[in-house]
Amino acid sequence: MEQNHHFAHQHKTENASGSSMRLALQATLHCLLGCGIGEVAGMIISTALGFSNALSIFISVILGFIGGLLLGVIPLLKHGFTLNNALKAVIAGEGLSIVVMESFEVLTEVTIPGVMNAHLTDSIFWIGMFAALIIGFIAAFPINYIMIKRGVKHLH
Repeated sequence: MEQNHHFAHQHKTENASGSSMRLALQATLHCLLGCGIGEVAGMIISTALGFSNALSIFISVILGFIGGLLLGVIPLLKHGFTLNNALKAVIAGEGLSIVVMESFEVLTEVTIPGVMNAHLTDSIFWIGMFAALIIGFIAAFPINYIMIKRGVKHLH
């Protein structure tokens, strides 16, 4: 009997862990969509307008945060949250993930030689954007996993 109880507990724990992994994957993809759209849009706009690297980074990060927050806030507003409560909930549940993702995206863009000085028609620009999104995802995934395991974060 004890052995069956141990097996059932182990199976339940493995299912919970797998569920947390799936939720973390979904949450990170969700964050990547919002932050990524804002980040890449900011870099495209900044590059097209010939802004300095510092201004490009600033605009991209701001748009990345806006994109990440909007993607989290909109579903909550549809479920009857006030804007203030929706923003508080998203910042509490997704703020750290957005900060980590944005930080690693920017670090990737400035670390890959030529990305920050490339034009929209240069392949290195698009390689840099793609690499930044991948690195941002990899960096934010463990944050989302830990927050889900602690019950701080869930998918809306």
